[in-house]
Amino acid sequence: MTHDFKVIIPARYGSTRLPGKPLCDLAGQPMIQRVVECARASAASAVIVATDDQRILDVCAHLNIDAELTAATHRSGSDRIAEVITRRGWNDETLIINVQGDEPLLPASLINQVAANLAARTHLGLATLAYPITDSASLFDPNCVKVVFNHAGEALYFSRAPIPWQRDEFAAHPHQLPASITYWRHIGIYAYRVVALKQFVNLEPAPLELAESLEQLRALWHGMAIHVEGALEAPGPGVDTAEDLMRVLEHLERLNAAV
Repeated sequence: MTHDFKVIIPARYGSTRLPGKPLCDLAGQPMIQRVVECARASAASAVIVATDDQRILDVCAHLNIDAELTAATHRSGSDRIAEVITRRGWNDETLIINVQGDEPLLPASLINQVAANLAARTHLGLATLAYPITDSASLFDPNCVKVVFNHAGEALYFSRAPIPWQRDEFAAHPHQLPASITYWRHIGIYAYRVVALKQFVNLEPAPLELAESLEQLRALWHGMAIHVEGALEAPGPGVDTAEDLMRVLEHLERLNAAV
């Protein structure tokens, strides 16, 4: 069953680790174009880029991509998305998918999955996805965000630290991936109902959010539930650094060679 939803892609120019990231060339296409193509391959009824920079807006215009220039003062992508929602006048029950502007290899199936998950849970306002961690380097990497959730698939906590801490196995083998439990990496894709997003952006930042630098902890701190489900397909690598960019380029080269 398909559900109507819109995709909004926040794309900020001034990344501290990789300035101008949305316009980085990926095998002949700017990254933002590749992200938009991933989103357009989903069942979304609209795909919109929300940016803070005229250069990104100009590139989108040239490529016939629907885009909005939003305020440069927003603290987060969620705030940027909320501005677009207000401008477009969408009603409170509209489903919005936040696809990060640095995910040029995100499978469209995951966009459809997170939208269907939220559509099926009318009592919730937010949903996201996770994927099993299979190597110890990722488990201990603070850039790999971990999530734990309960039997109903509702998030208990997100952290840059290895959670849960497998006491006995770590005591015996402190640098190995424990075999007795599945560790989950959070995938930075969110589904919101408009009413929940409006509520979220008006909440005060939370101490846990500021400590971990993880925006989703604001929702948990203030009592908003987030549904988490295991992704049905492996997400492609995202881009935070110049090294990540090289990994994505190598991945694209392998894909092209296989065609």
